[in-house]
Amino acid sequence: MGLRVRRDGRQGILPFVIEQAERDDVTARAGLPLVVETMRALGVDELAGAELAAPQRQGGFAPAHKLEALVTLIAAGGDRVEDVRVLAEDKGLEKLLGAPFPSPDALLDFLGDFHDPQCWAERPPAKKAWVAPESAGLRALEAVNRAVVERGAERSVTPATIDHDGTIIEAHKREATVAYEGTRGFQPLVAVWAEQQLIVADEFRDGNVAGGEDPLRSVQRAFANLPPWVGERRFRADSAAYYTPLLKYLVREAIGFAISADMTKELRACCRAVATQRWARLDTREREEVDLAEVEFTPGDWPRAARPLRYLALRFTPRQQELFESKGVSYHAVVTNRHELDAAELVRWHRQKAGTIEHVHRVMKDELGAGVLPSTRFGANAAWFRINALTFNVLTVLKRRALPERFREARPKRLRYELFTLAGELAVHQSQVSVRVPLGDQRLEEIIAARGRLLALYDDRRA
Repeated sequence: MGLRVRRDGRQGILPFVIEQAERDDVTARAGLPLVVETMRALGVDELAGAELAAPQRQGGFAPAHKLEALVTLIAAGGDRVEDVRVLAEDKGLEKLLGAPFPSPDALLDFLGDFHDPQCWAERPPAKKAWVAPESAGLRALEAVNRAVVERGAERSVTPATIDHDGTIIEAHKREATVAYEGTRGFQPLVAVWAEQQLIVADEFRDGNVAGGEDPLRSVQRAFANLPPWVGERRFRADSAAYYTPLLKYLVREAIGFAISADMTKELRACCRAVATQRWARLDTREREEVDLAEVEFTPGDWPRAARPLRYLALRFTPRQQELFESKGVSYHAVVTNRHELDAAELVRWHRQKAGTIEHVHRVMKDELGAGVLPSTRFGANAAWFRINALTFNVLTVLKRRALPERFREARPKRLRYELFTLAGELAVHQSQVSVRVPLGDQRLEEIIAARGRLLALYDDRRA
């Protein structure tokens, strides 16, 4: 195909021209197969083949291949199913992976199969905010992710702190509902194993379903999805999890927790009644001072025979008045069943959830593809969100089980910049495919060592 060039021969500012080359012996993504090798090391292909329903049409791509293609697409930076066309243009990449990429239509059909209208048949007519049961396909996809968590987690880490929170995904599709802050879209819940940085559960919800609408099912699923070797279990969340059935479950299961409490009129009165000398300084910030005190409080719906929970009150006092806004003293509270930590340690431990769950939300929506939903069908969007969670976990395993320590906390954009988008020249000698990449000795050795660790993980699992 001819490309337009000016009469003086210049195509752009710099002195070169771009021409089309249809070749399968070069690739712009020589490092991206690390993602596929991580999936193969974890057995995602075998899991998907066993759990996901076979395609109705003969001769199409297997569900395992479509799932692998979607995870690869999301890891590469695509946030729309149509972006797979860009990967499909890289014939050298397809040669390294050993198979072509499915078409966007095939992947959209794959996602559409996760939608089951029957899941909405039991919706109460008068209930607008309702959490539908999941389709068989979504439950199978969860089984795949549950196995990935167990196979990818480091067995030496036995405590499990679950950080639980919801996030809003803006969408202007006709089916999207309005969330509490006025945004139209969806509001999924996510549960993260903080010590391992692995997503153990997610629950896709309409935007009008608040996080406090029966969070118990989501939390129970998160703990059920933990590997069997986990010992001590803990839980952290904001006030959306201040839900009496959930509190009773955590106490009954001896799960240590810290949850932001609803600031009811009765609890606020208890905070205001604390004597001045009982407040202890916790933080001194630029605009406010934060003091801490323990208060005796029992909500009206807490069983009288049960052991009282521990309530910690936080008082926020402005250091100076705002020019246009008069802000007085405000209160916050944390409820817990942990008595082994002093009040300050407990509050700081509770605050640490912001470094895990909020980080996961940001990565899922801004650096992976969860922020752009592909369909008007609820089940297809739920599957897309869950596949993004699976991608997050695959990248976590790659960083923590194969790559050097400096990548342990790397975000996806760092992996793309330094690893995935490598120019490579392919060659075949005696049926052996090789790819030459322009790297220094250290980075080349790191990639080769990472492949070796993934191969060992693959061999150990199969053995």
